[in-house]
Order: sequence, then C-alpha cells, then structure tokens
Amino acid sequence: MNFYLAAILIYSAALVVLGFWVGRRVTSTGAFFVAGRSLGPVLLFATLLAANIGAGSTMGAAGIGFGSGLIAWWWVGSAGIGTLVLAFWVGPRVWRLAKEHDLHTAGDLLELRYGSTVRGIVTALLWVGTLFILAGQLIAVAFVLQAVAGIPKVAGCLIGGAVMTSYFAAGGLLSSAWVNLVQLVVLVLGFVLVLPVALVSVGGMAGLSDASASLGPDFLDPWRGGAPALRYVALLVPAFIVSPGLLQKVYGARDARTVRIAVGGAGVALLLFAWMPSLLGAIARVHFPELSNQGLALPTLLVEKIPPVLGGLGLAAIFSAEVSSADAILFMLATSLSKDLYQRFVRPQASDADVLRVARVAALVGGVLGVLIAIGFETIVGALSIFYSLLSVSLFVPVIAALHTRRAGAPEAIAAIGSGVPALLAVQLLTGGAGYGIWNPTLVGLVVSGVAFVVVLAVRRKRRR
Repeated sequence: MNFYLAAILIYSAALVVLGFWVGRRVTSTGAFFVAGRSLGPVLLFATLLAANIGAGSTMGAAGIGFGSGLIAWWWVGSAGIGTLVLAFWVGPRVWRLAKEHDLHTAGDLLELRYGSTVRGIVTALLWVGTLFILAGQLIAVAFVLQAVAGIPKVAGCLIGGAVMTSYFAAGGLLSSAWVNLVQLVVLVLGFVLVLPVALVSVGGMAGLSDASASLGPDFLDPWRGGAPALRYVALLVPAFIVSPGLLQKVYGARDARTVRIAVGGAGVALLLFAWMPSLLGAIARVHFPELSNQGLALPTLLVEKIPPVLGGLGLAAIFSAEVSSADAILFMLATSLSKDLYQRFVRPQASDADVLRVARVAALVGGVLGVLIAIGFETIVGALSIFYSLLSVSLFVPVIAALHTRRAGAPEAIAAIGSGVPALLAVQLLTGGAGYGIWNPTLVGLVVSGVAFVVVLAVRRKRRR
C-alpha cells in the first residue's frame, strides 16, 4: 500500500468514527433533519461551505481550467454569487418560515404555499436528479483513488459510497456538521499550501502566462465572458439559492442573524476559493498537455509534481470536498423520501421513530443508487450539470414566489414546473446541450418557467375579479 492510499484510508476511517460518535446523540427527526435548530455561525458556515465545495468545485473546476483556462472561475464563482443571494435575501425569510411553521424540508415549504401535489411532483423530480450529483462526487473519489493507487473506478466508487453513507446515516445533519468542520479545515489547509508550490513549479504567474501562451491569448482571462460564463451563471446561481440541501441546513440555524453571518461568509469564501482549482487546472495543462482525461488533472498534478507530504494533504483535501458534498446530497435524499413522500403520502400517522428509520434507510438506498450511476457515467461535470439544471428549472421560480406572494397557488407552481422542465429537456435534446447562442438549456427553462408562472397568476387574478 502506498503512502497516498494509506493516508486517505486512515482519514476516511477517522471521519466515520467521528460521525458515529456524534450520531449517538441523534434519536429524533428534529435532531436528524435540522440539528434541533441549534447550529451557530461556525458550524453552519462549516457545513455549508464544505457542502458547496465538492467534486465540481475541485476536480470539476480544475478539469475546466485544464481545458479552457481561468474561465473555470465562473463554475465556483457562480456558486458563490448564489450563496450570497441566499444569505441576504432568501435565507433569512426561509428560516423565519421554518421556525414559525416547524418546517423540516424544502417540501414542507412547498406544501405550505402550494399544497401536497406540488410537493410530491418536485420531490419526485429532485430525488431522481439528486442521484446524479451524488454520482458526480463518487466519480471524483474514484478518480482520486485511480490516480494515487491505480484502483479501478468501480472499486473507487464503492469505497467512497461506503464512507459517506456510513457517517451520514448515523446522525444526519448533526453528524454532518461536525464532520464537515474537520473536512473544511483539511480542505482549506490543503489548497492553501499546495497552490503556491504548484505555481513555483511553472515559474509563478509569469511562467504560467508564458507557458500557456500557445493555448490562446484568453486562456488566463477569467473575464472574457461569453457563452461558457453565462452557462455557468444560469446553471449554478439559481441552484445555490434554492437547493433543498442548503435550505434545510439554513433551517438548522440558531436564528436569522446566524443565517446572514454564516451563509454570507460561505459565499465570500467560495468567490475566493474559485481561483484555486482554476489555477491548478491551468498549471496541470502546462505539465501534462497530453492528459486524455481532464478529470484526472488535479490528482495527477498532486501526485506527480507536488512533494509527497503536501501532495497527500492535497489529496485528502479533495477527498474531504467530495465526501462533504456527498453527505449534503444524502441529506436531501433521506429527508425528501422520509418526510416529503413516506410520511406525507404513504403513512401520515408514522411515528417519529418510523420516519427516522426510513430516513436512514433512504440514505443507504440513495448511496447504493448513486454508486451504480457513477459507475456508468464518465465525467464529473456532466453528471453534476443534469442535477443543477433540473434543480434550477423545477424549484427556483416556485420557491422565490413562495417567499414573496401568497396570491399564487398550485396552478401557478405546476405551470412553472410543467413548462420549464420540458423546455429545458427540449433544448437539451435538440441542440445536444449547446443551446442557441447565449440561450443555453437552463436559461431557456428558467425563462419559460417564470413566464408560465406569471401568466397563470395573471389569468387567475383576472377571473377572481
């Protein structure tokens, strides 16, 4: 067993032990779903930021940086913009509603405003879509293990799935928050220490600029804009405002002030962090121009060009990112299936213990399905894009409207979802995902969804007069 693999396995075991130790205190759905609404600024900041820096924000962004240069900043930067909107606009409003009406899931919010039908439709859509983002995290874990030890992709997906499912199923949000705090420290320390060493390996920014000159004058220009940047903005800004996993973490805050401080801090941190994987991907392009799999750019750089101790820390940082994001995804899968489907539609009279048991089983089932999808998918960004597109188009308009008007009901929400999602799928299929100029599939879906909501609202208001 080599040094890198041993370090990752020991670190994984420590995360599982910590998760089970915290999970001993979790005996109710209130503790499992919203941590008893007891999270202060530090824990909420840690669990949000750790959840937001995952496979896409590390290996996915580095892969984009490898192929397209610093335009990759917009992948993580867009997430940061969305998180800031969540902090100062949506988050405090959502927290107050959750506190007032004892909401535990995003489905609870949808039913409060639109009724059970909308809750069921959105939950079913997102449960399927969420499996793809879980698969993206598992693909990243597999790439890390492949780079450091030659472990086959299937085995890597199985190892990653076992680690993240184990500690989350033990204690839900409370376990995740404490494990995420440890993961965040490792993640930030790893990237902060590795980036300067990687830059030195190509002669600093001046050397990177000279070495990448043959790749085009815009390779190191993150502000060149155009279709790629707009695609990332349309895909990720709305998703990070209304993601069920993030909203449910906000539910766990101690008060609205905690939401603004913790979520705002996470947004600023994402804007800064966005530079790191983008630069590392560009550096990897200089060292390994013939690398066939962009997803392997970051782990290959860490293993081949960084001193072993720092490289091992960097790999642990990546592993932390993937696992911490995956537990946020399991959180969405567990809570939506147990609360939004099982308790709401199958057994309304289910006891607290029954719902908690179903939540833990749902996390295990979701983990298994995520592994199966990961084995069949090739790229991290490809898997993540499916989830973010579906999330943005199906949830953004209904959630934002729910916070600002009580005049809308189920017809408006159903019209938004029923028109936006088909529009997204139609443009995706007709153009192969390219869209029509700046009108990428997600942006088209969002616009159609919003227009449908407003039209139905106007027609119904006119009829009521």
